[in-house]
Amino acid sequence: MTKATTTTTVLAAALAACSSLQSVPQAPAPVIPAHYGADAAAEPGGGADPRLVSGAAPPPRWWTQYQCAALDDLVDEALARNASLGAARAELRAAREQLRAQIGENALPHIDVGLDGSRQRALVQPFLPQPTYLYDVFAAQAQLSYTFDFFGAAVLADRSLAARVEQQRFELESIRRSIAAQLVLATIDAAALQAQIAATSELIDAVERRAAQNAQRSSQGSLAAAEALTSEADAAAARGLLPPLRARLRVVRHAQAVLLGRNPQDAPEPLPLESLHLPDPVPVEVPSELLHRRPDVLAAEAAMRAAADAAGAATASMFPSLTLSASYGRGGFDWSTLASPAGALWSAGALITQPLFHGGALAARRRQYQAGYEAAAAQYRQTVLSAFQNVADTLADLDADAAALAQARRGALASQRIRDDLQARHALGSAALVTALAAREQYESAHVRLIAAQAAQLADTAQLYQALGEATLSEQRVAVSRAPGPVSTDRSGRR
Repeated sequence: MTKATTTTTVLAAALAACSSLQSVPQAPAPVIPAHYGADAAAEPGGGADPRLVSGAAPPPRWWTQYQCAALDDLVDEALARNASLGAARAELRAAREQLRAQIGENALPHIDVGLDGSRQRALVQPFLPQPTYLYDVFAAQAQLSYTFDFFGAAVLADRSLAARVEQQRFELESIRRSIAAQLVLATIDAAALQAQIAATSELIDAVERRAAQNAQRSSQGSLAAAEALTSEADAAAARGLLPPLRARLRVVRHAQAVLLGRNPQDAPEPLPLESLHLPDPVPVEVPSELLHRRPDVLAAEAAMRAAADAAGAATASMFPSLTLSASYGRGGFDWSTLASPAGALWSAGALITQPLFHGGALAARRRQYQAGYEAAAAQYRQTVLSAFQNVADTLADLDADAAALAQARRGALASQRIRDDLQARHALGSAALVTALAAREQYESAHVRLIAAQAAQLADTAQLYQALGEATLSEQRVAVSRAPGPVSTDRSGRR
């Protein structure tokens, strides 16, 4: 074969490799909506409470917006001591070391040093007097080898693993934010349940007093027995509200303790509900910026890049590779020979490997990784849509919370005025005690509903912060394109 023919063959193989590597399918860019939800009236700027400011990035430590130092301390403790978060940090460190090890194996030469000293018994020629003889072998040798990655198989494999490490880093960030959000929600829930228990206890006191008053009136013949029994049933129903609330509070406190890395018996005391202030205003990013903030979206994007590079590496492995090797050392059957010029040992070689037939395994593996890329791209699109839905649902909940809280406040204020008026009239003797007690019951019931509405608004605000992601993530990202492009055969690994 002439030199020109050989060169043409190599170029043709390279072009075929490039063509195959370029065949990784492209993921379409996600469609960015103009609004998060179906109703633009519920978007930022709609006048809801809290005020939502569009275009601003939420702060990294968003829980500090509740202006409660005790809550800040709890979140800091959870982020420092939570066992699941600690395990995720350790797994990320292991993944980074795995990447360093793979890059060291793929990108750098291998140098090994061997020392050998042995005594052996070997067979001799059958016509010699002795059937076997003993001898010693001494050898010391250094070996060097390096495989040239002409078609980028190793580079793409390393880049794929690097993207997997990035994915794991964003998953760690997602876990961190999730733990913070879970603790904030549990703290709000515990504070609300404590307040509801206090208000329900006041309600029970008023209902029990009314039931006792009606029972006394019934025994005196001034009230029908059926009405007295109805009051007794109301008292029993009201008292039955308390055990479930206390049980829920214990469950929530146990969850808090576990999030904090504590035993359930060491759960923190509930915070006063009034110590948690509603963040106002609340910054809400535009939809296009959400993709740069949400750690789950960034993790899905990293997984898509990793799958694209893995598909390219599987294709590149189908083409030739060149390995150069060399060794130098000394050896002999005794120490004197080892140290003499006669004991010099060396070798040098080049090995070109072209896979020819592997039973279809290489082609099947290439199709496998291409299908994996298509799955990762679809999962990325689904994650983006779920992120938009998450924010849209939370904004809808906040809009409903604002309306529910306004009516709860209105009802509580009206019930309070009725209670105060009837209590004042009862003190003057112009209203019966039972009427004043009924007004008190009505107020306490309205108070419980108001507490629930306040807690729902606090909790949904935390859900919105969690849904919007964190601004600092965009600064931590690696400088790569948003969607994986065609894979090149560049030795440096650039697309």
